[in-house]
Amino acid sequence: MTIALRRRLLAEFTGTALLVTAVVGSGIMATTLSPDDVGLQLLENSVATAFALGALILIFGPVSGAHLNPVVSMADWFLGRRAGTGLTGRDLAGYTTAQILGAIGGSILANLMFDLAAVDFSGKDRAAGHLWLGEIVATTGLILLIFALARSGRAPVAPAAVGAYIGAAYWFTSSTSFANPAVTIGRAFTDTFAGIAPGSVPGFVIAQLVGLALGICLLAALYPDAGKAADQVVVPSGERDPALDHRG
Repeated sequence: MTIALRRRLLAEFTGTALLVTAVVGSGIMATTLSPDDVGLQLLENSVATAFALGALILIFGPVSGAHLNPVVSMADWFLGRRAGTGLTGRDLAGYTTAQILGAIGGSILANLMFDLAAVDFSGKDRAAGHLWLGEIVATTGLILLIFALARSGRAPVAPAAVGAYIGAAYWFTSSTSFANPAVTIGRAFTDTFAGIAPGSVPGFVIAQLVGLALGICLLAALYPDAGKAADQVVVPSGERDPALDHRG
């Protein structure tokens, strides 16, 4: 990475905050506009999330890679270690912290925009084996998609591809595809359509980590040298920070 860490962390914080704002805010709007149709509420929520995610990757990808997700950052660090690419351990710690804080901030922002209490912990229980299985499937597929795109030189299409995948996974997974530990934590801070009870968060996060492990194992089998492309996740950064360029 050639861009200063402080800029990348700001991008990850802001991007994750806006992602959660989109998820929570569109959920609140959906229940307001379609109070008697849960299916329509989910459609409205998923479409807004998919479009927002694609746009956010376009905005923040050139700065930080627009991971906006700890499991993506963890995979980037793990796969890139041997090849000397991707995130360092220090980067990973910073990215994860920025993503979690951003997600919490995004949930609070959405609550405030809709004139709700800034923090109102969700009472929506999502603790069940079939939901955890859904999270494993959603997270495994996300990791496979992102790193397959990078390895095959198609990272520039990630905004559309990742947005489309998450939008679809809202519908084909039982959990509506959180697939993101930071977003999961952030969504515990709102007692609205997109919320998740704090007690349900650990199960979802564990399932997402299992999905991460499965995704890495499948990548090792399908793309043995996927780590060489870790610098291209999610959107390749072609910019060099002048402050880091000491050539005379």
